[in-house]
Amino acid sequence: MTRSDRVSTSFSPAGSLHLLSRSEVERLLDVSNSGLHRLFRNCALAVLNCGGETDNSKELLDQYHDFDINVVRQERGIRIELVNAPEAAFVDGVLIQGIKEHLVSVVRDLLYSHELPECTPGETTTDIVFSRLRHANVLSDVPTPNMMVCWGGHSIPRQEYEYTKEVGYQLGLRGLDICTGCGPGAMKGPMKGAAVSSGKQRRSNARYLGISEPGIIAAEPPNPMVNGLVIMPDIEKRLEAFVRMAHGIIVFPGGVGTMEEILYILGILSHPDNQRIPLPLIFTGPETCRQYFEQLDTFLKATLGLEATAYYRIIIDDAQTVARHMATSMKNVTDFRRETHDAFSFNWKLFIDTPFQEPFEPTHDNMANLQLDPTRPMAELACDLRRAFSGIVAGNVKEEGIRGIEQFGPYILKGDTTLMDAMDKLLTAFAKDGRMKLAGAEYQPCYRIE
Repeated sequence: MTRSDRVSTSFSPAGSLHLLSRSEVERLLDVSNSGLHRLFRNCALAVLNCGGETDNSKELLDQYHDFDINVVRQERGIRIELVNAPEAAFVDGVLIQGIKEHLVSVVRDLLYSHELPECTPGETTTDIVFSRLRHANVLSDVPTPNMMVCWGGHSIPRQEYEYTKEVGYQLGLRGLDICTGCGPGAMKGPMKGAAVSSGKQRRSNARYLGISEPGIIAAEPPNPMVNGLVIMPDIEKRLEAFVRMAHGIIVFPGGVGTMEEILYILGILSHPDNQRIPLPLIFTGPETCRQYFEQLDTFLKATLGLEATAYYRIIIDDAQTVARHMATSMKNVTDFRRETHDAFSFNWKLFIDTPFQEPFEPTHDNMANLQLDPTRPMAELACDLRRAFSGIVAGNVKEEGIRGIEQFGPYILKGDTTLMDAMDKLLTAFAKDGRMKLAGAEYQPCYRIE
C-alpha cells in the first residue's frame, strides 16, 4: 500500500531515451553487484528529493527504503515506473517537469558511463570527461566565453545565500552563464539571481548547468533552477569537468567540499604549464564573511605558501565588482583561446596532472597515509590536501563513507605539526559556523587530527 507521503506513477521519457535497447533496460534493472539498479535507484531518489531537508545520503536511503524505480519496455518505447516516490516531487499527483528531465539525465549518464570502458587505448581521462559532457549536450558552441563556475557551501545562512543571488543577478545582467554543483545554498543562489536578470535582459538561452556524481548527488540533489544536469562517474572527473568548462571561477563561503574545490584549482593553476592560461578566480561573500575569508587566506598561506595568493582575489560585499571583473576578464580569455586555437566550450590547453585525475578512495588506510608535508611542491601538497578534504566530505554525507565511519571510527589525519594545526583550526571554525551540515543538524566529526 502506498503511504500518504509517497506517490507511485509512471511516465514515458521524451527524446531518444524512449528507444532504449533490451540490454540497456536489463542493465538498469540488474540488482547484482555489477548491475546498475542500485546506483540507478539511489540517484533517482536523490533527484526526487529536490528541496529535502537532509544532506545525509544514508539517512535519505533509510527514510525511503521502500522506494523503487523500474524501466518497462513497450512496443513503442519505454516507461519509467516510480514506486513510493517522495510526494514533494509531484504537484497534484503529477511529476514536476524539471524533476522528470533530471531523471532522464540520470538514465542517460548512467547508461553512457556503463557502456564505455574506463579508458580505451590512447584515450586520456580528459577525453573521457569531454565525451561525457558532449554526450550530455552541454558543450554548446558559444560565440564568446561566458561560463562562470560557482562553488560554495550547501549549508549557508540566509544572508550569504542572498549575496550569492545578488552576484548571480549581476552576472546575468552581463550575459554570463552559471555552472555549479547543482545543489542548494551557494549552488542554487547564483542561478536564481541570474534567472531574474537574464529575464530582464530577455535572454531565452541562459544556461544553468549542474555537475554532480553518484556519491554526492543524494546530499546535494539538483536544485529546480538547473536546466542541464550531468552526472560524472566520480568526484575527480566532476572537478575536471568544472575547470574544463569554466571561463571564470567564483568561490562563495562553504565547508570541506568547497575547500576540496579550492585546493584542486590552486594545485592546477600552480603547475608551470598553466602559468599563461587566463582563468580568473575570485573568493567573495558578504561583510559577515570577512572573517571566514581571513581564516581561509591564513590556512592557504600556512599550507601552500604565500605564492598561492597570486592565483586568487578576495572581494568582500561587492557583487557588482565581482561581475564586472569577470565580464572584463572574458576578453583575455577569448583572446587567449583564439591565439592558441583552443575551444571556447572546453579548455583543452589546461594541464591537469595524473594525481589530480586518479580517483581517490577515502579508506581509513588511504586517509592515514596522505603526505601532508609543507616541504613538498605546492601542486603535490595541494593534491593530497584535496584528498584529505574529499575524505571528510565522504565521511560527512556519502553513504559508503558514513557506513565506514560507523564501522571503523573516524579517519585519522596526521602530518606536519604546523600544517595539521592550521587544518584543525579551519575545520573547527567550519563546524562552529555550521558549515559541515545542513542547518539544525548536530555535527559529529568523522575525522581525528593527530
